[in-house]
This record gives sequence, structure tokens and C-alpha cells, in this order.
Amino acid sequence: MTGWLAPEPTGWEPLLAQALTEDIGTGDLTAGCFDHQPVSFYIEAQAEGVVSGIGIATALFGNQLEVCSDDGEPVQAGSKLLKGCFDTRFVLAHERTALNFLMHLSGVATLTNEFVKAVQGTRARIIDTRKTLPGLRALQKYAVRCGGGTNHRMGLYDAAMIKDNHIRACGSITLAVSRLRESISHMAKIEVECENLEQVAEAAGLGVDVVMLDNMSIELMRRAVTEFPTVVFEASGGVNLKTVAGIAQTGVHYISVGALTHSAPALPIHLEFD
Repeated sequence: MTGWLAPEPTGWEPLLAQALTEDIGTGDLTAGCFDHQPVSFYIEAQAEGVVSGIGIATALFGNQLEVCSDDGEPVQAGSKLLKGCFDTRFVLAHERTALNFLMHLSGVATLTNEFVKAVQGTRARIIDTRKTLPGLRALQKYAVRCGGGTNHRMGLYDAAMIKDNHIRACGSITLAVSRLRESISHMAKIEVECENLEQVAEAAGLGVDVVMLDNMSIELMRRAVTEFPTVVFEASGGVNLKTVAGIAQTGVHYISVGALTHSAPALPIHLEFD
């Protein structure tokens, strides 16, 4: 076991180093109560969920750590995630940083998995958004994949999305799309956010790659999918675990959920000495 779910995220190493420096500073004062001595320990899930962040913890403690669960695997309360035997001072100095990453990322993966399960039997796929914590985007989006979700664009640079303010600034969807196509590569995808069926018809007529149905009623979403069967649709706005199944049943292809990354509760995980 490596801990990671392929493909591994990139660029997280400086963040991990910063987190350690933030916590340890010039040294762990409480470590003065004992000498350097080896201690056996384990990291354990305290609730049911989907784990994410094992690779981060392994990088933090070292390759000698025994990996019991890989990222993306379901766990139960009492499931052992990692085991090891290291210097006591080292373990306690690194404990909180490891748990902070594990608990948050596993929380994102667990919430994502709940949404994924809620739309099973439909063609809808659960996707994330750019509503991520600063500095944590790559890891949060990785955790979404651990939970069975799919990533939307990483940032403003890898896909174009024309939203309501773009439309207002340009004057129309048609003009916004025309200007975009003159300025970006033909390889870049274009998505257009629509608030009503008139806008959907305009965007569909322009042959954009994805049409977002923003805060539309179930009835309007179903009509859009029926009237424009060749269009790829994404539903967005007001999506939660109570509404997502009904949205999926309209026939949309994707459902974006900001809560996956901005509101996921942490999965309780702790470290204990044997």
C-alpha cells in the first residue's frame, strides 16, 4: 500500500512544511517531560467514512509507517489507518499536523461519497467547484476524487466559464462566446451559466461545451434536458443531500456541489499509543 489514490496530487509539500513550522515553531515545549524513547502507536478512524490524506501522513512520518488503509477506501469506527514505532518526541510533535490533514480531507471524501451514493442509478456525476480553502485546492479536489466525485476545472486557467456577470458586462451570451473564441485556444472548453430556458437555447445554439443550469427548478431542468438532448448539462445552486437525487433524475450529466469543499465536516480520527 502506498496510501495515495492515483494520480497523486502535486504541490502539497510546501504546505505540509508550513503546517509543521506553524505548529512546532522553535520546538515542542511539552516534550521536555520525557526522554527520547521509541513508542508504538496507531492512527484510527472514530466514525464511518471514506479516508483521504494517508499519503500526507506517510510523508510526514516516513516510509517506515505501516499503511493499513489507502486513500479512497471506506472505513468504520475503529478501523486502523496507520501504524508505526518512532521516537516519542517525534510522534507527538507530528501528531496534530497529520490528524489535521487526515480529518479534513477524509471529511471531504466522506461527504462527497454521500452525494455520489445519493445519485446512483442516474447518469449524473458529482463534481466540485472553485469554492475551496486558499492553499488547499489541489488536496481538497484530490479528496473529492477519493470520495468518488469528479473534478471540475482547477482554476480560471484550464477552462472558460461565462457566468451572469460576464454576460452583463458583454451584453449577451452570443457576444461573450464570440469574444472568447477569438481569444482562447480551440482546445479549451467553454461553459455557459444559464438562468432560464431562453438563455439555454441561446447557449445551445452556439455549440458551447457545457450549459450550466443555475438555480433552476426541477421542472425547468427537466424541460431543458428534454428540449436540448444533445447538450451536456451541469446543474448548480442550492444542491444538498435532500435535493440532489431529484436533480439527478432530471437527466443532467453533472451536478456541482460547493459544499463538498467549503462545508464538509471533519471525519473524527485520533492517534493512540499501544
